[in-house]
Amino acid sequence: MRHPRSKDRRGGSSGKAGRDAGPSQRQLRAGELVRHALAQILREDEVADPSLIGASITVTEVRMSPDLKHAVCFVEPLGGEKAAEVVAGLNRAAKFLRGRLGRHVELKFTPDLKFVHDQSFDEAARIGRLFENPVIQRDLAQSDDDREVG
Repeated sequence: MRHPRSKDRRGGSSGKAGRDAGPSQRQLRAGELVRHALAQILREDEVADPSLIGASITVTEVRMSPDLKHAVCFVEPLGGEKAAEVVAGLNRAAKFLRGRLGRHVELKFTPDLKFVHDQSFDEAARIGRLFENPVIQRDLAQSDDDREVG
């Protein structure tokens, strides 16, 4: 029986905690490589899908699977307009984009691409609106006053 903290043959931890710790350095590097390449492809190449014509798209993050064969690409259209249409268009053009990606990155496998709308911008705006709420402002001011007294 192995000790729970023993290393497996690949040098990683053999315990379950290692798998739940988040992406590896390899996944993060590959994700950034794919993100930069996709941004360049979307900037330079014309994708034939009608929902993508003239669309300015930001690739905010790419999350790679542990085997680097699949990539989930988080995107945000400029101004957040028509996000659902743009994401659908990118998913329709995924095979074309994957072919272009293979020419831009040096990976053993060119990953399959899945595009998802990045909700973090909407969430940040929602939190910003909460902080502008007069009730929240009053509570924050009271909290600051309490800290100064203590």
